[in-house]
Amino acid sequence: MIDCIYTENLCKEYGSVKAINNLNLSVRKGEIFGFLGPNGAGKTTTIRVLTTLTRPTSGRVSVGGYDVVTEPAKVKKEIGVVQQHLSLDRDLTALENMEFHARIQHLSSSERKKRIAELLEYIELADCANQLIDALSGGMKKKVAIACSLLHAPKLLFLDEPTVGLDAQTRRRLWDFVRRLNKDGTTIFLTTHYIEEAEVLCDRVGIMHHGQLIAVDTPTGLREKVGSTVVEILTDNKETHYQFFANREAANDYVKGLSSEAKTVIIRESNLEDVFIEQTGEKVGDQ
Repeated sequence: MIDCIYTENLCKEYGSVKAINNLNLSVRKGEIFGFLGPNGAGKTTTIRVLTTLTRPTSGRVSVGGYDVVTEPAKVKKEIGVVQQHLSLDRDLTALENMEFHARIQHLSSSERKKRIAELLEYIELADCANQLIDALSGGMKKKVAIACSLLHAPKLLFLDEPTVGLDAQTRRRLWDFVRRLNKDGTTIFLTTHYIEEAEVLCDRVGIMHHGQLIAVDTPTGLREKVGSTVVEILTDNKETHYQFFANREAANDYVKGLSSEAKTVIIRESNLEDVFIEQTGEKVGDQ
């Protein structure tokens, strides 16, 4: 399978600080790739390098088959970027925002009209096209932002915290939209602090810590490496301890031998948050 993103020994230094430390990463064409890490892990810097906003200190980086240093203009044609903080003009309608972004992408008049009409139908907001951005719900605004990033038909879409601030129902509707985008041929690079989001959407997940990629696999593969079953033990001093096992049978055998200090015992399937904490020692979003 072709790599849509490829980095080899990528480094980015700010003085004595290594924001990215020998990153070797590949994202396959057609997949949804999740990028997780505590705050300060190097995720934002990595995305800035991949989207040509920051020049790497050393190493090799290609996006869409083009070098980000020597061919940035070609890279930009291959990618769309939706930032956490939406870059929509609140004084314009959804249609006017899309028109503005289409002009930035140098689409011809006929191509602008065609793409905007197609995308308004695609995001199911054709009836709201002439409403001001502030009149739209949070989920609708996010859809308009995604549509703006898709006007030039990029093959790769960067989504930075796409559902932050949205209620649970709206978040799930946006998940369906992201799945549809991917099914229709768009490779997606997703950063999120919602572990459930990474679990349900991503084909593979990479975990960054201190500028390094410390784990990468499918969500199931990552869980199995830590242990697919976890035992939570609450003791007398109100501390919770976690033990991981390959299966529920092994977990049951362990529980049978616990002392009376274990006041509350829970056996459950592990999840990506367990993997994240075991790998980094931190929770998602920790400073």
